[in-house]
Amino acid sequence: MAGAARRRDGHIAQERMLEEAMAVIAEHGLAALTMSALAERLDTSGGHILYYFGSKDRLLLEALRWSETELTGERRALLGRPTTAERKLDQFLELYLPRGPRDPRWMLWIELWARTPANEDLRQAQEAMDRAWQEDLEAVLTKGVARSRFAPMDIPAHASELLALLDGLSTRVVLGQRGGDRRQALTAARSAAGRLIPRPGR
Repeated sequence: MAGAARRRDGHIAQERMLEEAMAVIAEHGLAALTMSALAERLDTSGGHILYYFGSKDRLLLEALRWSETELTGERRALLGRPTTAERKLDQFLELYLPRGPRDPRWMLWIELWARTPANEDLRQAQEAMDRAWQEDLEAVLTKGVARSRFAPMDIPAHASELLALLDGLSTRVVLGQRGGDRRQALTAARSAAGRLIPRPGR
């Protein structure tokens, strides 16, 4: 099969499946991602994909995890940069928000949020991914407080509040709602961060 990565045993690599799943979402939307459509794109069978993932819910979750793993690397690199806490916070906001209305990672988040009430495995997996973002934002704020760039605060509470606001802004961008393009969302996120994260002397 031209262009498809295969393992030595002849199976298409799971990573290739996930890459193609994300490409389908980005190009045609989430509704276009079916087992049969993905199988056709990879020149394999729906049963072969089902063998690896078991269900569409699992395929969606693993695609999201794969995408989040890439972002985790970017986020950790951001945290390690020798720059100010204010700059790290701004970069965190930029990384968190969707790139546009067809951002496949955020389309997956929204779809899986709707599925979690009926699927405990999905709920736990999403909570783990959410927790990683929360912990890294708390690390940014903690260092900022320690270096007197931010005023003392209830760091978990402020981080949670800011993330909830970012989720709302991100949803508006992905759904293409009025006033919901990335530029406007980033401006609103920066304004909210300025209000929510206290600075010394204010």
